[in-house]
Amino acid sequence: MSVRVKDILIIGLAFFALFFGAGNLIFPPYLGAEGGELWFEAFAGFVLIDVVITSVGLWALNRAGGSSVALDAVLDKGPALALNTLAILCTGVLIAAPRTAATTYEMSVQPFFGDSVGLLPVSIVFFAIVLALTYRQSRLVDIVGRFLTPVLVVCIVVLIVVGLVSPLGIPTAPASSSPLGDGIAAGYQAMDILCIVGFAIVMQDTVRTFGYGAGALSMRVTALACIVAAVLLTAIYGGLTYLGATVSAGFDPAVSQAELLVSIAHSLMGQAGVAILGVIVGFACLTTAIGLSGAAASYFERITSGRIGYRRALVAIVVVNAVLCNLGLSAIIELAQPILDLVIPPFMTTVVLILFVNRIRSIWTYRGAAAGATVASALMVAESLTGLLPAVEALPLYSIGFAWIPFAVLGGVAGALAARVCRKSAPDASPAQRVERLVAERSPFADELTAGADARASERR
Repeated sequence: MSVRVKDILIIGLAFFALFFGAGNLIFPPYLGAEGGELWFEAFAGFVLIDVVITSVGLWALNRAGGSSVALDAVLDKGPALALNTLAILCTGVLIAAPRTAATTYEMSVQPFFGDSVGLLPVSIVFFAIVLALTYRQSRLVDIVGRFLTPVLVVCIVVLIVVGLVSPLGIPTAPASSSPLGDGIAAGYQAMDILCIVGFAIVMQDTVRTFGYGAGALSMRVTALACIVAAVLLTAIYGGLTYLGATVSAGFDPAVSQAELLVSIAHSLMGQAGVAILGVIVGFACLTTAIGLSGAAASYFERITSGRIGYRRALVAIVVVNAVLCNLGLSAIIELAQPILDLVIPPFMTTVVLILFVNRIRSIWTYRGAAAGATVASALMVAESLTGLLPAVEALPLYSIGFAWIPFAVLGGVAGALAARVCRKSAPDASPAQRVERLVAERSPFADELTAGADARASERR
């Protein structure tokens, strides 16, 4: 069977839209305004975390059998379940999904209606639409890829092209001392690296639904779709960051990310620009909320072996999202930072190492690396919240938010050495062998999911 270009484009565009949500829209212009003439450094840091590692991680998890199988194989069931569940809770329940509705309110509703329309009724309507469009699990990617994404992309391109043809100013000296570090921190806040836990499930089901079974062909489709999404995300992030850099001369650090983007749109195209931005925000946040809510529901269905069904989980998730989003955008962003700083380093470390699952000989390498990253991130969070650990600021790579990397490396080396000593008395299976065994031992429920995807593929044909 050959790969159909149309399928690659639909899947790639859908995953672009699923990833391109609230944080992806509001952070790049702010980074550009802070970075000024060094806007490209901020852009590079953001793309490294939010595009490169995320896209590669999504492909790596699917190559290793999906997020649950991959992390179970390299960390063992308990730690893997904890890490996967934390990622799903951050993205689909507690932070990212509620933030989509709060962003829609501040950038698509308030500029036109002011305070006459409150956040509560907007959140109810928003998540009612999410529930309606996500209720049929098999239609998720089709709805996003075929109908919502083209409108989103056209509106973004119009805004960026106007800003490139008639720039609002010339980038000036940076207001930030570390644009690269700011970009990396914003990449954490966008949370796409954590979204791959749920999106890996959606990707697996989608590729099979389009008629591509497991194996090399499936992975080729996954890789090509990831490339389509990554190229489009990078191009749009670059345009949005540059738009922010053009207003760096008058940048006010007190302005919020949402207010800055609304101001840029108004300066470029007047009320028409604000209207176009409203459409962009509405579609970007809606597509991401659809993806996150559906992925979270699928995840809880799988880890409970169907005891909690997809639709029951979805309803509960949507209700929690609607409640939490009423905290407001700024409060959600502020509360999210320490949580993400703690969760993302061990998760990112594990996902990157899964790329080398066929070369790393022991799961203790993964465990040691994840433990090292966790210790370092905990120290960094403690310092940021209390200021009682100033010595942490002297750690290598602290200024750009990567102080956990040396700890992860040391932990991985220590784990590998410990495994080499212990293996003489009790040999353990390699991570690659554990992946093969877990895939072969899929539960009957997993087989039912596969059969359901195959049936939907037959319906498409």
